[in-house]
Amino acid sequence: MSPFEIAMLLCFGMAWPASIYKSYTSRSSKGKSVQFLYIVLIGYVAGILHKIFYSYDFVIILYGINAAMVFTDLMLYYRNKRIEAKQINA
Repeated sequence: MSPFEIAMLLCFGMAWPASIYKSYTSRSSKGKSVQFLYIVLIGYVAGILHKIFYSYDFVIILYGINAAMVFTDLMLYYRNKRIEAKQINA
């Protein structure tokens, strides 16, 4: 466990709620990069796997929370794409 790893995860973790809120309220996928979200999600999954196989400690919880928030933002991206498609076809 490293205090720097914890600080990094906490800082990134503070940014995701704002992103989720914007995605939810804007009902738009504009300004979002689905590729970026997938890359970050893969990174968090890699961190979780590292904790499971090499360095298990409570920091895995922070990785899990962050991964869940990125996954939420990713699902909102697809929801917003559907909303936009309906508006175009309406």
